[in-house]
Amino acid sequence: MKIHGIHKMTLLDFPGCVSCTIFLGGCDFRCPFCHNFELIDGTMKPTMDDDKLISFLLGRKGLLEGVAITGGEPLMHEELPELISKIRNVGYKVKLDTNGYHPDRLKRIIENGLVDYVAMDIKNSPEKYALTCGVETVDLKRIYESISILKNSGIEYEFRTTVVNEFHNKEDFTKIGEIIKNSKRYFLQRFTDRDSVPYGNLTAPSFKDMYNYAAIMREFIPETSLRGVE
Repeated sequence: MKIHGIHKMTLLDFPGCVSCTIFLGGCDFRCPFCHNFELIDGTMKPTMDDDKLISFLLGRKGLLEGVAITGGEPLMHEELPELISKIRNVGYKVKLDTNGYHPDRLKRIIENGLVDYVAMDIKNSPEKYALTCGVETVDLKRIYESISILKNSGIEYEFRTTVVNEFHNKEDFTKIGEIIKNSKRYFLQRFTDRDSVPYGNLTAPSFKDMYNYAAIMREFIPETSLRGVE
């Protein structure tokens, strides 16, 4: 399997776990605020395959505890369960990042005990979901099914939203809250601009707005926290 990048050590990407992060290419969506758009448009070339990854992980035994798999959208790849099995067979925990658009594959991976933690993006309120994803249409039933799978999975999980001034307002968070209410935990991530972001006219919400959005979400999910706000 082609792996397009690796962060060799992180304390942030896998909660409670010293991990590395690997990046897989391809995605269903074209979010204008995506930090990893070079994984979507094909400009980031593969840097390693399964064998090189496993060799790296064997050399980091005792230093790393887990592997966070992100993208792109990892669940687009039929070979993902095989890759995860190889990672787990050498003694590592696995965290998966997903956009929630492949509920059947998500369910199989969870039922087969392949992941320890899942982080799912909630892009926006239903009316603005496709716009925020940068596509014409989104089958929201697939998103809702993935939400339900995670809420009933028994594994550790989080929902999260990258908050962009041009896409989100307080009404959106009331609607998001209704969709994911009574979930385990939720994070609001403040957008930050980078050279790899495909659309150059986006801005971060104010700190005040971020705190206000978090207050709205705590009415639905008490364990709501902020990322990217100091």
